[in-house]
Amino acid sequence: MSSPAADHSLAARVSAAGLDWIVPEWPAPAQVRALSTTRHAALDASGRRLQTEIDQPELRRWLPAEPVWLAQVHGVAICDADATRERGSHEPRPQADGAFAHTPDTVCAVLCADCLPVLFTDVGGTVVAAAHAGWRGLAAGVLEAALAAVRAPPENVLAWLGPAIGPRAFEVGADVLAAHCADDPGAEACFAPQRPGKWLGDLYALARRRLARSGLRAIYGGGRCTFSEPDIFHSYRRDGALTGRMATLIWIASV
Repeated sequence: MSSPAADHSLAARVSAAGLDWIVPEWPAPAQVRALSTTRHAALDASGRRLQTEIDQPELRRWLPAEPVWLAQVHGVAICDADATRERGSHEPRPQADGAFAHTPDTVCAVLCADCLPVLFTDVGGTVVAAAHAGWRGLAAGVLEAALAAVRAPPENVLAWLGPAIGPRAFEVGADVLAAHCADDPGAEACFAPQRPGKWLGDLYALARRRLARSGLRAIYGGGRCTFSEPDIFHSYRRDGALTGRMATLIWIASV
């Protein structure tokens, strides 16, 4: 497997710029670049920049091209970002909750503010993908759909779990528990009883479980909480519908 030196370089550049953005720590091939922004580069649901507390460099300065933004609908559709980019920005945004790309400099992106962003690449760095996985998407199979779009044996795929609401803050009802346990009773282990009719759900554990059941073993990331880290992240559940979104992006570098 190639050294992740290029990603380390990206992390150093981000840090030197005074940004608190997250560069994944995973053994991705050197040509695969990825990052996840924080509230200091907030975007609205359309991908437009929002005013923030700190005047940071524009996100697009760090990217080789305009990201392929999605009209996210909490479903399982995964779009071909290469084809979308070729059609041009005049086309409507694809209604999808994930994207994949093989072509260098095509940037796959998802926007989240409590939902779980998941990035994928293969060990050869020939394909990348990003998925937006809230509880509905997880239960419906958005991660499995992204893996299918990658079209690589699961033992050759790496996944990284970006910042999401943590297991001590994500209170859910019986409907969420039932949705995840319907075809996998063992998923109940990812829920902690809280009070009558309420549980604390662990999106990270649910994602790892679904990925592992699909045969994927190289799973990295996790451990952050968008809800309980207000200085770093926006949170839909904490701040309401007008909160910003964080962008999680991945691409294959052309050089």
